[in-house]
Amino acid sequence: MGNAESSAYRSHLSRFLPEEQSDIDGVFDTLSASSGSAGAKNGKATKKTVTLAALQAYTWEPLPEHMTVRLYHGMKSIDLIGKSSGPSEQIAKEQFVIFMSNLLKGNAEEKIAIIMRMISKAEGPVKGKQIQEFTEELITSVVHVLSYRKELKGWSLENTRDSASGVKALASQLISELKLADGTKPVGPQLAESDFAQSVIEDWVYRVPQISIFLSVVIRQGLHVLHSLPDQTKDLLNLVPSCKGIKGRELVSLFDIPSIIYINSHLPAELQHKWQLLFSSRLHGESFSQLCGHIVNKGPCIVILKDLDGYIFGGFASHSWEVKPQFQGDNRCFLFSVFPSLAVYTHTGYNDHYMYLNHGQQTMPNGLGMGGQHEYFGLWVDGDYGKGHSKAKPRCTTYNSPQLSAKEDFTLDAVEVWAVGDLPESVTKGKKSILDVDPEAQAFLEMAGKSRHSEGLREPIEEEDDDDN
Repeated sequence: MGNAESSAYRSHLSRFLPEEQSDIDGVFDTLSASSGSAGAKNGKATKKTVTLAALQAYTWEPLPEHMTVRLYHGMKSIDLIGKSSGPSEQIAKEQFVIFMSNLLKGNAEEKIAIIMRMISKAEGPVKGKQIQEFTEELITSVVHVLSYRKELKGWSLENTRDSASGVKALASQLISELKLADGTKPVGPQLAESDFAQSVIEDWVYRVPQISIFLSVVIRQGLHVLHSLPDQTKDLLNLVPSCKGIKGRELVSLFDIPSIIYINSHLPAELQHKWQLLFSSRLHGESFSQLCGHIVNKGPCIVILKDLDGYIFGGFASHSWEVKPQFQGDNRCFLFSVFPSLAVYTHTGYNDHYMYLNHGQQTMPNGLGMGGQHEYFGLWVDGDYGKGHSKAKPRCTTYNSPQLSAKEDFTLDAVEVWAVGDLPESVTKGKKSILDVDPEAQAFLEMAGKSRHSEGLREPIEEEDDDDN
């Protein structure tokens, strides 16, 4: 652009490495060629620009149309200082680059003006319901584009719950962090009708990192720009963990994609890269002995349950489950809800009753529990299987969680347990079953009357497979 380049434009351009600049140039050239703007006028080359129609044609498969329109309004909102031509319906190269710079490399202050215009075309404050709609469309777009680009790492829309309810639940969870100017958090109808100024939204974007991460995914994967270059943040790398153990088994997980993303973000960083299915009551049977046989000594795990009323909830166990009459784990453990609401509940420091697993004892309760105390767990699956409880009046002492199930005493519909991170070396070494290396576990299962079914318990550790869906 020669002398026409502004210092602001050059400053934004300098944020990108040479190979990144080349990538951005390539996408812009493709879009502007589709816009028909590259030509000659009065013997002089016209400046390349991008139209909404060209952007829609380019992203019509990877992104939902509503999100493409929001991206367009975000680009169009960037004022080019010193340009006297007035508002244009077409996107100039400077606007395109500054848009990329602010949303991919900028801080909350730099992002916010663009995000405000993506939420609403009109100037001024935005309504809570407009922020809800934007957030839902943003999450929907993330799920859609990751599925389209085959970036779900072994998960698929077919082997997980329908994401529609998960999108609404995650959006509601994220916007629950919105604060009014006086610091209060509006809820329900009050939130939907409240006005939120730019400064309030900026504070929200700063405190809720998922908004920036999701925008980055939509831009990189939707526009196919900077998508193959290494990213500076681990957040993007581990947005979705790789999935092992579900492929080809015709099982639909209790998790949906939005809840996987949200729960994974709360795990310790070193455990966010992989989930491996250890147990599913739909695959391995409705038996507490089977459950124990599949999850003992397998490292940190996520337990997720569904009750007969359709509520879905669970907990993260930071240590390997062991069968013993004492509490285990540490303060990294947490409880969570997936449906009808999505939330994570972390330790309070009140006690250390993080996780408990016992079986075959006459003097101590038999079952799997997390938080609270005996007979009053935040989450409990009874050793008789098929029933459990979530007693939190008003809150679980260990995790400050409310009642997670529909009824305090619930009937179990399904259970899954996922190992997170890499399995312990003792499990993977030589691809042996835990029964081969731990005679106590074998004796325990024989005591439980399960020795005749040991082949069902001795599933080989799954070979590493491709992450493609």
